[in-house]
Amino acid sequence: MSDLLGEQKRYYSERAPEYDDWWFRRARFALDPEALAGWESDIAEAEESLDAFGPRGRILELAAGTGLWTRHLVRYADRLVAVDASPQTLEVNRGRVDGRVEYVVADLFAWAPEEAFDLVFFSFWLSHVPEKLFDAFWRTVEAALAPGGRVFLVDSGAGDPEHNVIDRADEQETRSLADGRTFRIVKRRWPPEELAERVRPLGFELELRDTANAHFLLGGGGLA
Repeated sequence: MSDLLGEQKRYYSERAPEYDDWWFRRARFALDPEALAGWESDIAEAEESLDAFGPRGRILELAAGTGLWTRHLVRYADRLVAVDASPQTLEVNRGRVDGRVEYVVADLFAWAPEEAFDLVFFSFWLSHVPEKLFDAFWRTVEAALAPGGRVFLVDSGAGDPEHNVIDRADEQETRSLADGRTFRIVKRRWPPEELAERVRPLGFELELRDTANAHFLLGGGGLA
């Protein structure tokens, strides 16, 4: 497992310069007009859902990546702390977000919060958490929440295809970069009801759903 997680970390560091091509559907991730319209509609739905959730106060973003969501969170936050294991992705993040963000380079499987937040947010991260570390990750989330604090997440929809997947096996996928290199990563695609049921014994009550075109899983809640 440590070898797999190390390879996953290397993959996202190496992917940092091209990660946004996937989100903006450029180059090898380009879609035909109809499919692109569905993708962009789901992005808008996810952004609107975050806004409707009412983020506020002290916000912690886990696996902040290249800042695609940091740029939204900073508008809501009195204070925003963004954590990621990759200095390369956080460098892209800094270039996208105009100040008022405190950046922390840390492996989320080893990191522990030193303060409490009103919102813990993570996008496209939970699907990279293996079952062996799943409960421990949610204990980290709980430790990061202030009384009355909440969680919001966005992730891959259970049926959403990835263009750079070479193969899948158990909790793993083999992914390719634009230069042809391949890496194994953890990838677990959660149906909303299954994930909500999985975290309930850990003390979390989450309202989750897929976006209209099933590209994304999203939703939030708090401690029961």
